[in-house]
Amino acid sequence: MKRTTFGVLPGVLAACVAAALLSGCRKDLCYNHYREARIATGWECVWERDYGCGWSSAWSAEKFGTDYEALSPERAAGVSMLDYDASGRATQNFFPPEGGTVVLTEGAHSLLFYNNDTEYIVFNDMATLPSASATTTTRTRASFVNPHAGERTVNAPDVLYGTFLEEVPPVELHQSIDLAATLRPLVYTYLVRYEFEKGAEHIALARGALSGMAESVYLRDGRTSDRTATVLYDCTLASWGAQAAVHSFGAPDFPDEYYGPHTDGEAAPRTYTLTLEVRLRNGRTKTFERDVTEQLRNQPRGGVVVIDGLVISEEEIGSGSDSGFDVSVDDWGEYEDITLPLNPSN
Repeated sequence: MKRTTFGVLPGVLAACVAAALLSGCRKDLCYNHYREARIATGWECVWERDYGCGWSSAWSAEKFGTDYEALSPERAAGVSMLDYDASGRATQNFFPPEGGTVVLTEGAHSLLFYNNDTEYIVFNDMATLPSASATTTTRTRASFVNPHAGERTVNAPDVLYGTFLEEVPPVELHQSIDLAATLRPLVYTYLVRYEFEKGAEHIALARGALSGMAESVYLRDGRTSDRTATVLYDCTLASWGAQAAVHSFGAPDFPDEYYGPHTDGEAAPRTYTLTLEVRLRNGRTKTFERDVTEQLRNQPRGGVVVIDGLVISEEEIGSGSDSGFDVSVDDWGEYEDITLPLNPSN
């Protein structure tokens, strides 16, 4: 952060020095009246947390088509910091990725950090520290029938980092302190794979949905909210089927032991569902839906989710119209999914 220094006339400067020598520092005479914190920011760039699956040690680049490290996000382009003073009032500061210097007011402080280069992230209740949270924007898909009734359908959130320094002690006048702040993930990645036993070569387009995921995350401790949402996303095609790297806040109502103090795990049984909608080369569409609760139970913060054994039959790829599938593809286009602005209260 830049500091501007103004010139002082020699006579005025001499008067200031004399006054300081006689009576000590006075706010109206001191031109360097400050309390400062020099903050160095670090980044923990990981895409999943290990809760027993051991992906990092047993990864197969040949099977998954990518190296384990390639899924890790880059550090962010910039940092926002909210400085909460002893009264709870928040002041916002902005840093480059490596950190910067801030001027503090008198008394103790709490500092909340997060990256400010996001597109779909929506921040809520930032003036009230315990309820400060992040969610993502609404996304609709006309052809999608949600297996989780009542869940909001959303865009996959952007990569989001954060950290919280709860107790920064008071800094005396004319003093500086050095602080380190490591920003850790609040959004993780699920590598979702739809593996076909037969008929993958007949797929022209594919898109998916992951239902039952957390709708938002609290920035103070990294715990996810108990409200759930369905993440909509597009897939890339492969010879064996379709795949997507899906960003998510993770399992709902779950603490992040890597971000803040660890408490009990998932409070209640949850159900997670994967949906795949494919458009065939003959113009027809087909939808697959699978319960993936067992896979997600041990992967609350990123991981790999697979549904296999999928089949597109000969009847479905034929030219006849008696296959039982909707042949209309009017709603399947580049602009069919709609992103809506959102200001939910969580």
